[in-house]
Amino acid sequence: MSIKTEIWTGEVLRKVSSLEQATFLDGLPDYSRYATNNVIHMAYMGVEPKVLINNSTYPLPTSTLPNEDIGLSLDKYQTEVTIITDDELHANASDRMSITRDMHAGAITKEKFKKALHAIAPAKHTPETPVLITTGPDVDERKSLTRSDIIRLKKAYDLMDVPMVGRRLVLCADHIHDLLLLDQNFEKQYYNYQSGRIAGLYGFDVYEYGAAPYYDQEAKTKKAFGVAPTAKDVQASVSFYAPYIAKASGETKVYFSEAKTNPRMQENEINFRHYSLVLPKKQMYLGAIISGK
Repeated sequence: MSIKTEIWTGEVLRKVSSLEQATFLDGLPDYSRYATNNVIHMAYMGVEPKVLINNSTYPLPTSTLPNEDIGLSLDKYQTEVTIITDDELHANASDRMSITRDMHAGAITKEKFKKALHAIAPAKHTPETPVLITTGPDVDERKSLTRSDIIRLKKAYDLMDVPMVGRRLVLCADHIHDLLLLDQNFEKQYYNYQSGRIAGLYGFDVYEYGAAPYYDQEAKTKKAFGVAPTAKDVQASVSFYAPYIAKASGETKVYFSEAKTNPRMQENEINFRHYSLVLPKKQMYLGAIISGK
């Protein structure tokens, strides 16, 4: 029953990475190489320079990195300890330990997605982070999402001069439900058998995610992560410009004790720790659509 921790750690990392494929996190700029001691510094994310057209004045203007080097601690994800007795391993012909390892990796990834989309979603409505209200027919005491609402979001992005390539829209469960019920054309394009995800809409690469963040319906402000929603709170569909989002992974570690070191209970114990962070590099080009009353 002994395990090689470096092999198991690699297997968990591969599992976590594979679970990100074809999701809203897939292909985002990855700064993992800059994470040191599970901390990443904002300076590594750079400054976008201005572009000069037909310039004839020298020396050229300069741009500098921010004076303050802000260190951001990666979020720490720890799984609860799973106990597997030697009796269970003896009775079960399947690879129980490998299955348990994959279940832990899946549980970590699920929580990473929740935290990531919450971090990406705008805190409130601003000119550079529009939070729009749905305008469709009433469904379950709320206004449903329509294609017109997504077109309004597109217009907001157009007015902000957001590049067309890299726009992403993550639809929450309510809004996916609305489009499937009310829009036959959307139902036909709901599943793309080549990419494994929803076909694009009005310049957005479209994804869906059930555990989307909640907003106060009246104030159009995002609820804190982990706070239980109230009756006046609604889930949001979230949009963003992919190049302005950063992700980084840090240390991954397996903790394992064998049954042979526990003669009284004869139990194997295992859990994992993983560090990760997803956040906007700039508080701009973020958007949300929430259901109106």
